[in-house]
Amino acid sequence: MTTSNLYIGLISGTSADAIDAALVDFSGDFPQLLCAHDAPWGELQADIHRLCSPGDDEIPRMAALDHLIGERFAAAANQLLQKAGVPSSRIAAIGSHGQTVRHLPPTPGSAGFSVQIGDPNIIAEQTGITTVADFRRRDMAAGGQGAPLVPAFHQAAFEHAGSARVVVNIGGLANITALPGDGRVAGHDTGPGNTLMDAWIQKHLGKTYDENGQWAATGAVQQTLLERMFEESYFKAAPPKSTGRELFNLAWLERFLDAEQQPIAAADVQATLLELTAQTIAADVRRERPDQVFVCGGGAYNARLMQRLSTLLTPARVSGTQDLGIAPEWIEAAAFAWLAMRTVNRLPGNAPQATGADSAVILGGIYPA
Repeated sequence: MTTSNLYIGLISGTSADAIDAALVDFSGDFPQLLCAHDAPWGELQADIHRLCSPGDDEIPRMAALDHLIGERFAAAANQLLQKAGVPSSRIAAIGSHGQTVRHLPPTPGSAGFSVQIGDPNIIAEQTGITTVADFRRRDMAAGGQGAPLVPAFHQAAFEHAGSARVVVNIGGLANITALPGDGRVAGHDTGPGNTLMDAWIQKHLGKTYDENGQWAATGAVQQTLLERMFEESYFKAAPPKSTGRELFNLAWLERFLDAEQQPIAAADVQATLLELTAQTIAADVRRERPDQVFVCGGGAYNARLMQRLSTLLTPARVSGTQDLGIAPEWIEAAAFAWLAMRTVNRLPGNAPQATGADSAVILGGIYPA
């Protein structure tokens, strides 16, 4: 076991907008976020998104990106340490989620697979810090879906005895963690978070996201379109379940739009997508009957989305995870710092109730410095 309690978490989510890096101290009863840093992908974002869909020369393109992303992850970790004024020698390990390019969970007759790139050998070599990576596949080997992995961290950091809480992570996709306050934990992906809204505004306004849901606020929800999208079988499937851009993408949306008898104004589509995200999250949260709902991820800063969730989830109180001590945008990076700490200390990191694994297992591979 390591004697240091300082760990770095690195993640680039479904939206592939930036690398999030968090330096976390686990010496106390509650994880302490010491410093955080984000490194935008810039020109690589389009290359990452292209690799998320079938295309020509996938293996050469993936190999090239695997190397480049590894270098970018290493640079983000080094920049974080420089910002924090902490030498690399004080860090026990880096937990790198990598960049997911395909996530196809198991189905009857198929073992499924999940692929994250960003070579951990490069991260270890260029930072001089032991790196833990490839977290999802051990959970899948134990019969799970490899996702969501954050519920175990949510339980460790945010559970409060006697208080029914739900943590909602709204990144590209959305997932929930139910913490009834009695030692149990459950969680699953609810469906789209920001990914459809981001893709639609990118197509029509050339923006990467709808700040505060302002564009959505100018449109009107199209009830017929919304009801047709609700027919997606994923929403009706029972947990454990997980999903990704492989399902919820621009092509998925355009199939529904093509079936409409009349064209729908672009702003109305955006309003409907926001409502789809809000209602699919709220439907799953309500089943848990929480007293409090804490939101993390980029969606926590979409004021209109937060307003809709607050309305749909009344009387539960809805707020961001800053009320729990960690800002919404750094929760996932902190979670992978925690997962690295668990792996280094030979402790399980998954929550089988969330992933569907047969048992709690030690996650990831260790790449010594």
